[in-house]
Amino acid sequence: MPLLDSAPGDVKDPARAEAGRSRIGWAGAYMPVLAQIHDRFEVDKPLAGIRIGACLHVTTETANLMLALQAGGAEIALCASNPLSTQDDVAAALCEYGIATYAIKGEDHATYYSHIESVIATKPDISMDDGCDLLTTIYTKHPEQLAEMIGGCEETTTGIIRLRAMQRDGVLPYPVIAVNNALTKHMFDNRYGTGQSTLDGIIRATNVLLAGRTLVVAGYGWCGRGIASRAAGMGAHVVVTEVDPRKAIEAVMDGYRVMLMTEAAKIGDIFVTVTGNYHVIGDAHFKLMKDGAIVCNSGHFNDELDLDAIRRLAKDKAEPREFVEQYEMHDGRKICILADGRLVNLAAAEGHPAAVMDMSFSNQALATAHLVKHHRELSKRVYDVPLAIDEEVARLKLASMGVDIDTLTPEQVKYAESWSEGT
Repeated sequence: MPLLDSAPGDVKDPARAEAGRSRIGWAGAYMPVLAQIHDRFEVDKPLAGIRIGACLHVTTETANLMLALQAGGAEIALCASNPLSTQDDVAAALCEYGIATYAIKGEDHATYYSHIESVIATKPDISMDDGCDLLTTIYTKHPEQLAEMIGGCEETTTGIIRLRAMQRDGVLPYPVIAVNNALTKHMFDNRYGTGQSTLDGIIRATNVLLAGRTLVVAGYGWCGRGIASRAAGMGAHVVVTEVDPRKAIEAVMDGYRVMLMTEAAKIGDIFVTVTGNYHVIGDAHFKLMKDGAIVCNSGHFNDELDLDAIRRLAKDKAEPREFVEQYEMHDGRKICILADGRLVNLAAAEGHPAAVMDMSFSNQALATAHLVKHHRELSKRVYDVPLAIDEEVARLKLASMGVDIDTLTPEQVKYAESWSEGT
């Protein structure tokens, strides 16, 4: 990938750019669908003249998405969507590729939002979010910019929950495509990506043996399903907690124990929250946990854990390993919180494998081009990724894997569309 004139930004160490370029190339080799879209965009320029403001996890996979969008003609400013998810060498490399990047791993709250402000200052036409922080900051602090914006894309479940709340309240400022809702995104990224990378983050942070341990998964959406199946495959005894009776019975049918979190708290060795909700594990649960319990989150925001509660309950805190905060209770029990309760798969590991992000970010790239082409026809609401895009991503992925599938014959098409054929 040729280097362009360096772009402005705020990164930890510009000297690490060479290492970042190497890792971006490594990830790109496992993203063949996005590579095809990059090449297509380079010819067609569907994003020519468009300014994109992106608030995403600054990783090698995201870098390949940014380069594809840039090939399509877009001018991009990027900031982190989580204070601990940035890969600093990648951030440095992106600036050298001409993409203004504002992201430093471990940045504090003030720096996080100053970086979002830096992206907003570029006056984007399109917002690209992972958690909806960029859109909501524009809405609350820079409403004068909204009239010039044509739409947005949202990458994750938590962000879509916020967007649907804005739509319900009649304040969603422009059309937003819910990239997360594409089948080739959430069924694979959320299940296989989160499943593998969450356990990777837990193991890297703690070096814990999963086999024989009781692992509690809070939430049995696609992320919870993935974590549960991967943990079970590594020999863990999996317990699921849920509030949705349909998901709870699915977990039971999948072979897991389902119970109240107050009961699970007594027996769990490792706890993972993936609900997108608030204080799923809190005061009452910390009081019940056994000595040595490990607690982490793989949902978007760290307020899935009531961190203030464990700080109140503890008499002392130590940091025996990177990304491990060990709280000692007054009764002598020790409970470990991983990665400050933030996304453990990105904070303590490298996030999803590139091969699965290939589909997610291919949806993102094609959805962005669709938004540019059709934004005048769209109203101010949340849209799913068009089926044609979802199916194209699946076809391209299968082709890259050397997998062929059947097609319906004309007779089968006629039968499927008929109501007159019966018993």
